[in-house]
Amino acid sequence: MKGPILLVLAAGMGSRYGGLKQLDPLGPHGETLLDYSIYDATQAGFSTALFVIRRSMEQDFNEQVLSRFNHHIDCRIQFQDMDNLIQPDLKTYAAPETRTKPWGTTHAVLCARKAIDRPFAVINADDFYGREAFMAMGTFLSQAEQTRSRDGAMVIYPLYRTLTEAGSVSRGVCSIERGTLVSITEHTKIEQIDGRIVSHLDDAQDMELAPETGVSMNFWGLTPQVFADLTDYFADFLKVHGKDPKKECYLPSAIDYLIHHRGLVIHGLETQAQWFGVTYREDRERAMERIRALVAAGVYPGPLWG
Repeated sequence: MKGPILLVLAAGMGSRYGGLKQLDPLGPHGETLLDYSIYDATQAGFSTALFVIRRSMEQDFNEQVLSRFNHHIDCRIQFQDMDNLIQPDLKTYAAPETRTKPWGTTHAVLCARKAIDRPFAVINADDFYGREAFMAMGTFLSQAEQTRSRDGAMVIYPLYRTLTEAGSVSRGVCSIERGTLVSITEHTKIEQIDGRIVSHLDDAQDMELAPETGVSMNFWGLTPQVFADLTDYFADFLKVHGKDPKKECYLPSAIDYLIHHRGLVIHGLETQAQWFGVTYREDRERAMERIRALVAAGVYPGPLWG
């Protein structure tokens, strides 16, 4: 039986980082953060890795990334183009020709819908999620395949472990009850100020958040049944925001809507996994240090792929 699919969102521009984080070598032998996610996914039983990228990245992505591990896992590419999913009846609402950035993570997931036929996980290409997170998600998705469940899951991380001293970050702040996600709200500007964690809201108000607040780092487990609802959600997004060149259709916001209006159940997976990433260029050295420590501890071989 085939294992779950790992859907990797890799079309981001890296504007705050100053370059393509997906291609940045951070490991001791030139590995990217994505290399470690793919390695952990293979250990957790995933059998296919599906990458959503911009068409202009294809050659570099094939040569610099996929060539290192495509003999360890079935690798496939899908493109996130500006006009994907812009049906004729939606063209009057959308203006893809005025955009310089993708439509967002909901759109990225939908761009891969025709290549997904079984339960799948969604991750960002430029985050390190930790082996335990992949193990927990792989187990959940394998059970979903066996039971034909429509339920989904997300890996929960404590907020204080996902921050950077280099600037603000965007996080999906979660409310969890009895192991189930009740709501998730996208906070686009969270930062540490004088020992406090503060979210700057759109209405110019500030909200202090507790360090242990559960947040989403876009590590989701879903089934193909979700695509119809996500398609409807994206169509509604275009009708309201389609001509705004900066507005993005965030997957956490879509999931929150589906929980409240379509009966989607999302289970919270709590693990001891250590997340880290490179939101800003200043985060790079710290990420490299953490990878070196994991290799030295024997968690990962060096070089990773032999």
